[in-house]
Amino acid sequence: MPMGRRGDFRFTRADGLGDIVPRLTGDHLVTYGRDVDIFKALSDPTRRQLLDSLRDRDGQTLTDLEAGLGMTRFGVMKHLRVLEEAGLVVTKRAGRFKYHYLNAAPIQEVADRWIAPYAKPLARFALDLKTTLENRQKMADKPDFVLQTYIRTTPAALWDALVNPELTQQYYYGGKVQTDLKVGSRFFYTGPQNEVMLDGELIEVTPEKRLVSTFMPPWAENPQPTRVVFEIEQMGDVCKLTITHHDYEKANAGVETGWPIITAGLKSLLETGRSLDIPIM
Repeated sequence: MPMGRRGDFRFTRADGLGDIVPRLTGDHLVTYGRDVDIFKALSDPTRRQLLDSLRDRDGQTLTDLEAGLGMTRFGVMKHLRVLEEAGLVVTKRAGRFKYHYLNAAPIQEVADRWIAPYAKPLARFALDLKTTLENRQKMADKPDFVLQTYIRTTPAALWDALVNPELTQQYYYGGKVQTDLKVGSRFFYTGPQNEVMLDGELIEVTPEKRLVSTFMPPWAENPQPTRVVFEIEQMGDVCKLTITHHDYEKANAGVETGWPIITAGLKSLLETGRSLDIPIM
């Protein structure tokens, strides 16, 4: 019988001489345990239905999600708890309401680990992910995009990766961030020809914890300034990074596809020292 905490690969020996902890190939046991959580969460049709519902309309309350499932409120809560533990759903409170969001980052990370060695399947996955995310219906009352990922690094290293142009160039579509980290100053990214890839202004700066800026994409058609929040929380030997893009649909910039790819590249850079070579559709 499996023993230990959820995600541990620990089994009791048949001879009663203790526990066996298998040595899996790869970098960290915790990574494999997290992948198992994701596959387990996706294996249940009800949980897949919940994710489909959030894909179509993000930022729903428990009552909203309960409406089309034909099960008790308690049953829906149990399924949501599994999805939250796997990192596939994240929540935000606003007043007395709790809103649920589809988190694409773990799916991207699983694809990078299990599909990336095969170029054609990865290209197919990226295309399918792009299609499903861009086909989301917009939700007027809760239009925020929320993404969370866990990175084996320190707050200082993660902060540096967000504000160091030599590092952002390796995961942010080749863009070098330009900032003096002073509230009210310009916060933007430049490309290989020193062109402005993304423009913005700093709203809030708390080193190693929180960075808030406006988001103005020059390439988009009729964009409006929106707001992006990066939040860093240390959790043992990993950091939880939460990216919230407020009013993202006004940017008209395909952020649902872009943020998961950027975040996957950032995670790879900090954990392995290597950037990702992901086909961009």
